[in-house]
Amino acid sequence: MLLAGLAVAAFHLGFLYASLSWLVLVWLGCLFALRRTACWRGAFYTGLAIGLGIYGPQLDFFWSLFGPAAVALWLVLAFWLALFLLLLHGVERYRGSRWALALAPVLWLGIEFFRSELYYLRFSWLTAGSVLPTLVSGPFLPWLGVYGLGAALMGLAALGARAFETGGASGTWCRPVAIAVVLGVLAFCVFVWRVPRLIPLPPGSGPVVGGVQLELPRLAEVPEALNRVRIQRPEVAVWVLSEYTFDGPVPEEVLAWCREKQRWLVAGGRESLDDGRFFNTAFVVSPNGEVAFKQAKSVPIQFFNDGVPALGQRVWNSPWGRIGICICYDLSYTRVVDRLVRQGARALIVPAMDTIAWGAHQHHLNARMTPIRAAEYRLPIFRLASSGISQLVDRHGRTEAELPFPGQGEMISGKLFLGAWPQPSLPLDRHLAPVAVLATGLIMLALGWQQHRARRQPTSGS
Repeated sequence: MLLAGLAVAAFHLGFLYASLSWLVLVWLGCLFALRRTACWRGAFYTGLAIGLGIYGPQLDFFWSLFGPAAVALWLVLAFWLALFLLLLHGVERYRGSRWALALAPVLWLGIEFFRSELYYLRFSWLTAGSVLPTLVSGPFLPWLGVYGLGAALMGLAALGARAFETGGASGTWCRPVAIAVVLGVLAFCVFVWRVPRLIPLPPGSGPVVGGVQLELPRLAEVPEALNRVRIQRPEVAVWVLSEYTFDGPVPEEVLAWCREKQRWLVAGGRESLDDGRFFNTAFVVSPNGEVAFKQAKSVPIQFFNDGVPALGQRVWNSPWGRIGICICYDLSYTRVVDRLVRQGARALIVPAMDTIAWGAHQHHLNARMTPIRAAEYRLPIFRLASSGISQLVDRHGRTEAELPFPGQGEMISGKLFLGAWPQPSLPLDRHLAPVAVLATGLIMLALGWQQHRARRQPTSGS
């Protein structure tokens, strides 16, 4: 129970306070140490309790959205931690600590990728790789990815936990290696933390983008707000409004504004279908007052009236280069952004809507994904939310401009550098994670068979 409580406390402290983010290693190390529980059920229910202790407080806004059904959703997320402990317990029981040490990162990668990306209730927040601030994790994300970083952290934490278990026993190598690795990681983190944030960007071109936070505005409010912010920032070439700014396509009044002011506009609305359903769509309006491009949301939010999934994804061939458009929740999923990067996207524009009623903590959780994705793909992102937190993030994951919550009517702007740097590529975990999912499934089958055989074998003395 002490280790379980320490795991929960370490996660919350590391996740909420950037200076304590190194506690992610304590959290994962405790999970690895708990593989030695007395029985299968003990491992599973311990993992379930830790998961509830983590996800319940962090996702307390689920209660305001779903009421008592939120408990079921917390349990679904906690199940994956419980499954990890259950499988690691089985590996320890049948193959020993060396195999558990070797397979812990594989199991972690496979389970975390599956629960985040591959099934209907997929949910990619609160992963191990997202605990570290981007200032520290940024150098690793382009080649490891957020899931690969989580697996690497689990490997380090497991090595450290194993070193403490072996103590000073002769013939063991874990402790000196673990100490050297952990000290090296900490020294690197301190070095990165002290590097000046303002590293000059390479030469590049791109539009000045701007946006104004408006949550479900009346139609008359939109041109008024655009006129007000245009006067303050006449250099802005592309204005962005949030997801669901309009309850249909872009109205004629707004098309006329784009035509009159000779500005591009990216704004969220609905595209109706013949059967009564709709696409949650981002419309790109040209200075001619015509819809030049549109992209529907790829991953509508489960249990919400959020439209039907997009039939495909394309990049906007803007006058400045190829720009990918994600709609709010889409940015949470690597499989969505991967497709845009493969098509040559050099920057992302993200119209988003987090309602004020969901609370500040939900907005901060969602905003954590923006610098992670920017650093992973090495491309800048402009995210405009209905009520905060809007962000302009450079290709290194550094936030250049940000609007607070709720911030109604506030404006954000800055240069969106598409740049002359190399084309963004996919991190290593995009290739390794599917293999880890398959390996995790095979390990489950092998342990199930081993347990079945053990039950059929007669006990001694029978």
